[in-house]
Amino acid sequence: MNRKTSQRAAIVDVFRRTDHPLTVEAILSDGRCAVSSLNRATVYRNLRILLAVGWLRKVSHPELGPLYERTGKDHHHHFHCRACDRLYEIPGCALDVSGSTPPGFQTETHEVFLYGTCASCAQPAMHHSAPHQRSGHYGDGVAS
Repeated sequence: MNRKTSQRAAIVDVFRRTDHPLTVEAILSDGRCAVSSLNRATVYRNLRILLAVGWLRKVSHPELGPLYERTGKDHHHHFHCRACDRLYEIPGCALDVSGSTPPGFQTETHEVFLYGTCASCAQPAMHHSAPHQRSGHYGDGVAS
């Protein structure tokens, strides 16, 4: 991974403390807690390096754009709660990829995003002491 920098160490630490996909904004915000001078260009440069060495993978969310998560996890999909804007990991896969493509097609990979309301948001309003606030850090309270 080339030479080690305090900025890269801060970014790696953000992912080590988090077990869900992150936006660049979330990485930048959390990383600045350790290195206040961290900037967007440095985050992107280090993401490219961490992707190239296989430590991270990019998840393409249809609405949120690119998200990044650590590699090495079992196959999973994601659930996006539209009420609190959190992204949850759903372990496993119920999709039969081999039977889903026309004859002669070869599937290399797939991503599935489910949308709806998480268990916390689905509870009747009277059970909430305060409304959810959008976190910007997708996955607070990730299901695994």
